[in-house]
Amino acid sequence: MDLSSADTSANAAPIVVELADVVMGGDLSLQSIFALLGKHPAGVFELLMSFCRAEADTNLSAPRSTLDISLLPYNKTMLAQIRQVLCAGRRVYLISDEDRWHTQRIADHLGLFAGVIINDDRDEPNSKATLEMRLAKAFGAGGFERLTLPITASRSWVDLLERMRLWTRLFRVHQWSKNALVFVPLITAHQFELLAFGHAATAFVGFSLAASGIYIVNDLVDIDADRNHPRKRSRPIAAGSIRASHGLIAAVALVTIAIMAASSVSPLLTAVLGSYLCLTIAYSFVLKRKMLLDVIALAALYTIRVVGGAVAISVPSSEWLLGFSMFVFMALALIKRYVELTTGLDADLPDPANRNYKRGDLTIVASLAAAASFNAVTVFALYISSETVHRLYRHPYNLWLICPILMYWLGRALMMAHRREMDDDPILFALKDRNSVFLFVLVGVILLSAI
Repeated sequence: MDLSSADTSANAAPIVVELADVVMGGDLSLQSIFALLGKHPAGVFELLMSFCRAEADTNLSAPRSTLDISLLPYNKTMLAQIRQVLCAGRRVYLISDEDRWHTQRIADHLGLFAGVIINDDRDEPNSKATLEMRLAKAFGAGGFERLTLPITASRSWVDLLERMRLWTRLFRVHQWSKNALVFVPLITAHQFELLAFGHAATAFVGFSLAASGIYIVNDLVDIDADRNHPRKRSRPIAAGSIRASHGLIAAVALVTIAIMAASSVSPLLTAVLGSYLCLTIAYSFVLKRKMLLDVIALAALYTIRVVGGAVAISVPSSEWLLGFSMFVFMALALIKRYVELTTGLDADLPDPANRNYKRGDLTIVASLAAAASFNAVTVFALYISSETVHRLYRHPYNLWLICPILMYWLGRALMMAHRREMDDDPILFALKDRNSVFLFVLVGVILLSAI
């Protein structure tokens, strides 16, 4: 519809607008299910049944849905067009392929529509024709006009690159660097054979793909909280750039490929990856909302990566290495929570609904992070003193130089978080921080000098 030539008469034909042009992303029922899974898992069955009853009986009350309609990614261009035609005295109707209740809630929230028309036969092959018949019955043949978004010129390569960028962000490819932990047992056990490296690399691919799949599930579960966050609202599913259903299909595919990759190495690695997936799912739906259990679970997830690396190359897991891993990643998880709390405090946001932490917890969270940090250094010092190190290294005393580096780096991370100079992920911050990168290289040089 060309707004410049629109009939401004109050008796002009009504205008119909598709919900897909008003709200980006769609799949509102699926979004509701995952939002409820994250907040009240036991209520999902009730929600599914209520959707089915609601579609059959329009007199029923709205189903239990925790999806916040006010936070949906509305298309501002379309809303501006609707307001323009309303100012011209035209009536606007909302037509939708989504469920009745979410469509009505959106219409009520926006307050722009004279009525709502639902395509009840949206699952049928000829659903579009049925909808056209319903519109013709309501307004007469040709008795309505459509308001659509402006058609932009197609730029195939630019569009393709943009889509790839969105999917890369959804998969959190930048987070794959964390799975380099699977190579730690290879380095500490001095297993530098090509076959061992190949198995470790396969484990890296498996953990990376599995993590990407779970990140997508996390985005679905936390969709309301992300939309209410100053930075996370731009995530592809929260922003409506990628449909929730497409994300879910990708998550299933990624996890399936990850399990296949692990099984190509050994059944034991498949079991380790399976335990990682189980703990991650438990974290997504339950543990992330439990005070302190969430950071313990995060530390355990990092440690499982180290175990996976040891299993992939068939070497026993060092109890010292696992102990160090638990403490150091517990510290980093607590720093992550500290930064999230300070971000909310500085933005004057309420306490996070998807985390069991409050602004008043800042001091104790920082104290726990400091304690875990220096426990990690203590465990590393005890490891250096063990007989295992003296068997593996010709110059084991060189490793003592790593202790002050660890103390400095962990202490600096706490200071940077306190000064609001750190992102909400200290590991990714470390990979971008030149000071940290220099220290990592220095640790590598010390390790080589000790061999």
